[in-house]
Amino acid sequence: MTETSQPSLKVGIVPVTAFQQNCSLVWCTETMKGALVDPGGDLDRLKLALEQTGVTLEKILITHGHMDHCGMAGVLAGQMGVPIEGPHEGDRFWIEKLDDPNSRYGLEGQSFEPDRWLVDGDTVTVGNLTFDVIHCPGHTPGHVVFHHARSKVAIVGDVLFKGSIGRTDFERGNHADLIHAITHKLWPLGDDVAFVPGHGETSTFGYERRTNPFVADARFG
Repeated sequence: MTETSQPSLKVGIVPVTAFQQNCSLVWCTETMKGALVDPGGDLDRLKLALEQTGVTLEKILITHGHMDHCGMAGVLAGQMGVPIEGPHEGDRFWIEKLDDPNSRYGLEGQSFEPDRWLVDGDTVTVGNLTFDVIHCPGHTPGHVVFHHARSKVAIVGDVLFKGSIGRTDFERGNHADLIHAITHKLWPLGDDVAFVPGHGETSTFGYERRTNPFVADARFG
């Protein structure tokens, strides 16, 4: 597990499933309460991360409904007795598909009903931390991003990657919506915002604005 830290916020990254999906353990250093963002699988590994850090799991947060991000979220929530918040209800159809063996890509999964669907402008709390919820459709219609403004950290799921962007060829994906979400909702948060993508290395919005071939400022004149 790798870690990055900011005042009052810590973020641990635990890759899970055969897709090496970045499940994030975010926690409040004042209360040691935390959330797992996108616990797609490998629950034993995630429980070990909780044990190693001494974090008490308070809730599960979901960016979007794809199997590698939330396939085992309902199972973990039941085992740990914690609520699930997210994603936006636009991804309900993806979560309902988690029970379909033909939609699992070889992964384990079980459908669930979040305790709270999220919409743009909502906030979620983790201990004494407050994250802003930003609806960023395109990769999926109900994808959300979690942004902690004070620490200048965002958990972006599969919206944006270092050097790339999320796929839009899945059901109800939309390339134009994705580009708009990145350039009109994420870029205004600031070039100095560091982000954890759903897969691969972390980066900053500023670096992607300069270098990302899909959404760099130069691409749009």
